Amino acid sequence: MNRSVIFDSPFLLGFEHTRSLIERAAKAAAESYPPYNVEDRGEGGIRITLAVAGFTPEQLEVSVEDRQLTVMGRRDGNAAPTDDAFLHRGIAARGFIRSFVLADGMVVDEASLEHGLLHIDLSRPEPEKRVLKVPIRTRA
Repeated sequence: MNRSVIFDSPFLLGFEHTRSLIERAAKAAAESYPPYNVEDRGEGGIRITLAVAGFTPEQLEVSVEDRQLTVMGRRDGNAAPTDDAFLHRGIAARGFIRSFVLADGMVVDEASLEHGLLHIDLSRPEPEKRVLKVPIRTRA
């Protein structure tokens, strides 16, 4: 794995997690199936829409682990073969895993399947403002 020179600077201590996020985002960007849109819904809301035609809700899974949103589609491996003779078969019939790296504080509000589109709504609630007062010790 290549290490970025910028994160090896002695002035950026404790940014290993940031490097890991960047690497995960680069890996996720290389995926191409299924196609998706990311929409700004205003006031911190985001909607991710994936084209998942042919998948049922039971074949789809949406999960969040360690700030990574993962959408997985599984096709039944034991489906009966059809006798249909396709002249062209352009609709993908394969499973997939699509990942998105979420910023701190992003939460998944809901996921819904409508007309072959999986909508995942996210929001970023306002963080609670905290002030930490650090005591100053004196040494005699």
